[in-house]
Amino acid sequence: MPLPDSTDWLGFCRRAAGAARDAVQGYANTAERAVETGRGEGGDTAYVIDRAAEDAIFGEIEALNTPLTAVSEERGEVPVAGGGEVRVVIDPVDGSLNAKRGLPFACVSVAVASGPRMPDVELGWVAELDPRLSAGDEPRAGRDWWAVKGQGAFRDDEALPRLQPGPLEVLGLETARPELVAAAAAAIEASDARRIRALGSVAMTLCLVAAGQLDAMLSLRPIRSVDAAAAQLLVTEAGGAVAFPADDELSLDMRSRVLAARDLETLERLAGAFR
Repeated sequence: MPLPDSTDWLGFCRRAAGAARDAVQGYANTAERAVETGRGEGGDTAYVIDRAAEDAIFGEIEALNTPLTAVSEERGEVPVAGGGEVRVVIDPVDGSLNAKRGLPFACVSVAVASGPRMPDVELGWVAELDPRLSAGDEPRAGRDWWAVKGQGAFRDDEALPRLQPGPLEVLGLETARPELVAAAAAAIEASDARRIRALGSVAMTLCLVAAGQLDAMLSLRPIRSVDAAAAQLLVTEAGGAVAFPADDELSLDMRSRVLAARDLETLERLAGAFR
């Protein structure tokens, strides 16, 4: 099913991500950002910045007055204007711990899909958050990463070049648990990766694969659709390959590891090492 063409979906993504970014920037230090607000529908602890960013995005969704289903980490699955087949998949803050601590690699992720699965994602927008926490500093505009199906992937206003096959020099890992890294040591070695990086944000790690800054990535534990829906489109639109071995449904119940690489051969080699 195509998206309703009466809606400026790309403009919506830009506005929603920008509003969420502004909402997070309103919390000036770690103490303010670390206030817990219970558990979100996705099962993780929700910080005040997660709720504030989500509220800002929902304000933009409701302003569309378009029937759709929102899938968000904190509120869950929410019918808007009566609900519909169009899905807006939201991670208000991907990398909440990074954002709370003022570390790089936290972002807002918004995807728009014409159906219920990852291949149905038509637009993806990932907005980097400014890691600085000093109230005296002028906010620094983070980069915007975005993709439109069939039209390519972009960083700000610059098209990302097509990915080319190459060696697995730098592998991105996504997990917050040291014991999972330790348990995966043999598989990491078997992948022939020369170096590893663990950044703390699934969406940002996927964006760096799309830009060729990482050669591949994988999560060492299952993720949710909200973590990857937007950024996986950037990888495929840049010519890379993505896999969700267990499930690719755009729902809050979805749980699957995600693997991505600059080319299919690297993806398959990585998948073989981590069976």
